[in-house]
Formats: sequence, structure tokens, C-alpha cells
Amino acid sequence: MRSVFIALTLIVSVQLTPAQQVVRITEPSAINPAEVSIAINPKNPENIIAASLQIGRPPKPRAGSYNYVTFDGGKTWKTVPTPNPSNLVQGDDILAFSNDGIAYHVHLSFDGIRMARPVRAENGMIVNVSKDGGNTWTEGTAAVNHVNTVIPFEDKPGMVVDNAAASRWKGNVYLAWTRFDVYGSANPEHRTQIYFTRSTDQGQTFSMPFRISDTGGDCLDSDNTVEGAVPAVGPNGEVYIVWAGPLGLVFDKSIDGGLTFGKDKVISDMPGGWDFSIEGLGRANGMPVTGVDLSNGPNKGTLYVNWIDARNGDLDVFVMSSRDGGETWSTPVRVNDDPLKNGKVQFFTWMAVDPVDGSVNTIFYDRRDTSGTQTRLTLARSVDGGRTFVNHKIDLPPFAIHSSVFFGDYGGISAYGGRVVPAFMHFVNNSSLAVSVALFRFKPGTQELIK
Repeated sequence: MRSVFIALTLIVSVQLTPAQQVVRITEPSAINPAEVSIAINPKNPENIIAASLQIGRPPKPRAGSYNYVTFDGGKTWKTVPTPNPSNLVQGDDILAFSNDGIAYHVHLSFDGIRMARPVRAENGMIVNVSKDGGNTWTEGTAAVNHVNTVIPFEDKPGMVVDNAAASRWKGNVYLAWTRFDVYGSANPEHRTQIYFTRSTDQGQTFSMPFRISDTGGDCLDSDNTVEGAVPAVGPNGEVYIVWAGPLGLVFDKSIDGGLTFGKDKVISDMPGGWDFSIEGLGRANGMPVTGVDLSNGPNKGTLYVNWIDARNGDLDVFVMSSRDGGETWSTPVRVNDDPLKNGKVQFFTWMAVDPVDGSVNTIFYDRRDTSGTQTRLTLARSVDGGRTFVNHKIDLPPFAIHSSVFFGDYGGISAYGGRVVPAFMHFVNNSSLAVSVALFRFKPGTQELIK
């Protein structure tokens, strides 16, 4: 039986924060951008890159991946399309920076999915690299790729760079994702598993992918499918991964730079599963996000997992932590501070652990003070090792979500030295989405906002 320690939740309500600035980063011509990732350059924190998919438009007639780049801390942005030499569908974008300022962008790249006899079939995950802050990108290296087939299908990548100062494997790039035997199949013999690969040469090549999950799931892309694998790196180069599936939240780790992994460990149940239906959305997942405190603060080495489930009867955001490398875990801490069991939902959470001050920062969509499909966003921040959180409303008016438009499966957030930048999609009218960021500056290690 796993050990746990009790973490008390402090309920603190905070009014609208005047010290933040919300900036729209997508151009007016962008067609329904969604599924957002963001990363702050640790070598130059004024340089920030976000990414999302966009519905296709000339010269990219298919859904494609785009980068949004700033060199002035988020005040102004420019759009840089992700290379797509094979003209494939792109999406599920994730960004990460190395400590030396190299940016990595992984995304899906496919054609022919869910077609009986596609004219063209291909699928994989491509990693593009930028060494100039996102202005230019390599054409892309296949972390995994299947030509002339979509069986198996590779989906939902997570990525991290080893930025731990004491790590023997510093600079390694790690990817984890879900492999579907046959995407969408109801055949019980068809399974999903979590796979892993790494690059030791700055994304030029990737090792042969291998399975790290001991128990898989079905292929229906729902609660009983294993998904949401997001790797994180510990102070000595440990690789930690948590994912969701029929067993709940499952944890695995490597202590040899991603060469081998141990046995899966179920660390929490997940009441209601990770796949939720809420008003205005066909799906609002609660998949986990993993992070580690790499700062020199009092919580250095603490491992965090952020997710959403319905254990309280409605959808709430949770964080739990481990201070012994995943051997034991705290009880889940409820992050959103609205009244318990009030019937209001929160969804699409993401987490960033600041490598300088050790703060734990989460972003989530929030309906605590709205009705119908009207939705806001909230930033929640902890400066005491994930034991308590302070909620900050993001200064964006409530917007209605319309089911006719694909809203995506996640937003993003990045933090560095007290600079916290959530990125999120939102409706600007009944049929159009945009992506914006909220620019927060905190006094490092505190809840004090710098105006």
C-alpha cells in the first residue's frame, strides 16, 4: 500500500489582478487556432514561443502547426509557420526550450486516418528545431514515422528537455506518447500503449521507440485509453512520466537517462475518468501534466502532477506531489478555490513549475461565476510546494463556447524567474477562435505581482 502525507488546502479568493496584460498573439487571418503550447527561453526570457494548430488556408490548405514568437516579453508577436514539406495534417503541438536557448517543437504529422482505403497514408511525430529563438526552424526530424500506413497510429506527444544542472544527461530531449494499434477501433484485441524515445544530439536523431507502459488501454480515445503522457526531469536527470487510463493515474520513471523504465505504479484513482462531456464541448479532458522543481529553493526535487477529475461531484483541478522521487505521494490538493461541490466545472488544465523560484503555476478554463457555456480562465499559483494555491482571474471577458468549432484539448503555460505566461484559445465571435497570452510578473517566490 502506498504511503501518503496530508497536505492542507488553503482557500484564498483573489479579485481581478490589475498587474496582468492580455495580448492576442494570432493574426486576424488565423482560422480557429487551438491546442496551445508555450515556452519561455531560459537564456533570454524576453524571447517566448507559443504554438498551435490552425485550420488550413493558402499556402497551407490543410490543418497545420504554427509558431508565435516574441522578443519583447510578449508585447508584440509574429507568426512563423512550421515547415511541412510533405503537406501532411499537423497538430498536437508541444514546445520546450533547453537551457542553452534551443527550441524544440514536436507535432503530429499524418494523412489517411479513419479511411478504409486512403489514397495516401502516413503518420508520425516530427520534431522541428530552432536556434534563433523561433525565427527559423529545421524542416523536421522524425521521432517516429510510418510511411504508407496509419497502423499503428502515434498520438498526443509530451516532451521535455533535460535542463537539470547536475544531470549526466543534460541536453537530452525526451518524448512520450500514445500508440494506437488501430485508432478508434472497438476491437478489444486492439490496444493503446505508452511509448518513449530520446535524442542525445539536439534533435538531429532519435532512438528507436519502445513501450514503457505495462498495462495498456483500448483504442476508443476515451477514458479507457492510455493517454496524456508528459515527461519531466528531476535534479539528477531522473525521467518521470505520468499518464491517465483505465487504472487511473499511472507513474513510471527512468534513472538511466531514458534507456530503461521500471514497473508502472498507480498513484491515484481518477473518478469520472479523463474524458468529460460538458456543455458546449464534445470533450474536455483532464489528462495529467507532470513537472519537477529544479530550483535551488526549499522544495527542490519535488515532483508534481496536475489533472482534473470529478471526485467531488463536479470537475475540479488537482495537484499532488512527491518528495521522494515518486515513491510516496501527497493527497490531492484542490487548486480551484470556488465552493466545494457547487456544480461548476473547470477543464483543460496545464502546469508549469518555475525552474528559478520553484513556484507551481496552473492554468485552467473556469465556469465558477458564469452560466451556460460562458467561460473564463484562471491562473492558480503555489509558492509553498503545492500545498496551497492562490487563484488569479485572467483579465479576459467571459466568452461562450460553440460546439460547431473545434476547441482543442489543452492550453499551455510557462514560467521563469517570476514571469508566468499562460496561453489559451478563446472565442472572439460565434464561429472564430483566437489565441492570447496573459503576461504576469511576480516577485520571485511570492504571490506579489509586479506592476
